[in-house]
Amino acid sequence: MPQTLVTTKLRAPKTRPNLVARPRLRESLAAAEERKLTLVSAPAGFGKTTLLGEWAEDRSTLGRSVAWVSLEGSDDDPARFITYLVSALQTVERGIGEGVLAALRSPESPPVEMVMGVLVNELANLPQKVSIVLDDYHLISSDTVHEAVAFLIEHMPENVHLVILSRTDPPLPLPKLRARDQVAEIRAADLRFTSDEAAAFLDDAMGLALSAGDVAALEEVTEGWAAALQLAALSMRDCKDVSGFVESFSGSNRHVLDFLADEVLVRQPEGVREFLLETSVLERMSAPLCDALTGRDDGQEMLERLERENLFVVPLDDDRVWYRYHHLFADFLKSRLGREKPGLVGELHLRASDWYERSGRTLEALEHALSGGDYERAADLVVRVAREMWSRGELVTLLGWLRKLPEETKHRRPKLFLDQATALVLMGRLDEAEAPLREAERAAPEAEEARRRYLLGYAAGVRSWRARLDGNPRRAIDLAHRALDLLPEDDPGLRSFPPSAWVRRTGTPATSRRRVRLLPRPSRSAGPRATSTGRSGARSGWPRYRRRRVACGRRRTRSGGRCGS
Repeated sequence: MPQTLVTTKLRAPKTRPNLVARPRLRESLAAAEERKLTLVSAPAGFGKTTLLGEWAEDRSTLGRSVAWVSLEGSDDDPARFITYLVSALQTVERGIGEGVLAALRSPESPPVEMVMGVLVNELANLPQKVSIVLDDYHLISSDTVHEAVAFLIEHMPENVHLVILSRTDPPLPLPKLRARDQVAEIRAADLRFTSDEAAAFLDDAMGLALSAGDVAALEEVTEGWAAALQLAALSMRDCKDVSGFVESFSGSNRHVLDFLADEVLVRQPEGVREFLLETSVLERMSAPLCDALTGRDDGQEMLERLERENLFVVPLDDDRVWYRYHHLFADFLKSRLGREKPGLVGELHLRASDWYERSGRTLEALEHALSGGDYERAADLVVRVAREMWSRGELVTLLGWLRKLPEETKHRRPKLFLDQATALVLMGRLDEAEAPLREAERAAPEAEEARRRYLLGYAAGVRSWRARLDGNPRRAIDLAHRALDLLPEDDPGLRSFPPSAWVRRTGTPATSRRRVRLLPRPSRSAGPRATSTGRSGARSGWPRYRRRRVACGRRRTRSGGRCGS
């Protein structure tokens, strides 16, 4: 698994005690399993994740397999998304998708149809039925990821069912799926609490003894919105005039939420209130991390208190080590922190960055450094992890970081321009790579000799790659020789660009370069055969395909002829 893999994202959320029984929704989910896709689409706070978490727990109790992924904005990177998808499947079937993960780590990222085709073949050979759940899919905006999911749905075997939870309808071929009766949809109107469910929630789950009239009035003004009902219940715990409180509500859901959230926060002791605000910048929280931000030593006690008092924290593991805030509540806290203490926001991000770096979590440290506006620190961290990122295929994430860095910051570290060019070339965006390559080469004359050779050699290696992909083998070999002449011998990773490595292995002298042909690259439109293969064959399908193409290239190079199919 990649170093950046957060295993808590691969677990369905634990169900809370005293959940309101909602048999009508459970029946809808059970019936939906006969279709390819279940889409649960509703705004924040309607209980999508809670409902599916309970459903997943029921399935696990019955011995059925559920592969769960809680998505985040950083999963917009296609390589990272597919890595998490495969890792989730490996929680129910050990070893599945190893060939896919190997393909993602290859220097030339294979087409998404090829990767997903191999995965579909493996899924078809599973001995059991599997449900895949993608939570918070609205955070995904990458067209490539959407294409991968659409391919999975289109070619999904009968033993697999996909569930997508989203605040908005995803850009997938929903009209076609509806026409084929292959999608079941659960929407806000279905998720709203009925009067009976609202009464059960307020009376049983939240411990309030409300009259039928108060329950009906509250259900009407919140329109069955679970998050608003929960906030209302917290506000009414110490309220002497409950009926007056209920009658004072009016306006849209947004206004109700703002009012209730203000009431909840204001009612907290100062220590709890400060803890909530100062830790709101975190995507996930542990006690030591919270202590680093607050400067206190009561992080574990506070997290347990928040969970005990139902203050919108969600445990992410069975040991109660990692937590997160309910997304709706987190948004409110961040907004309030920005209004009350705008100068503290950046400092809190930098404290988080420092803690993550000391804990060996460089990628999280980098994200917080960027959010905190410390671009020098962020740039140093990018330098540290860039090669690891593009070698794993997480190129979209790397380019996103580099775009956020000011140009003057990158000019002080010209290697970042080369990392940017490398990522662009590996993504097939060849023309875009030229500008960062020129910036790196401009910095070379001012560098000391070893650094100058490194920058120019690295740039030549990237240009060699570009020439090879652009169909110019003669220029690729010339540049590969130049790269090997300049790059240090003690950096085998950088010297292993395929064109450079090929020249080094063959030992082609400069005088015979005109007679040398580079290995043909795998076609970007090619994919695995459409026929189903055995499981071991499917798992190694992409590497085997890649080896066949390389072997073919060697025969063509020796004979000048064509390979057989």
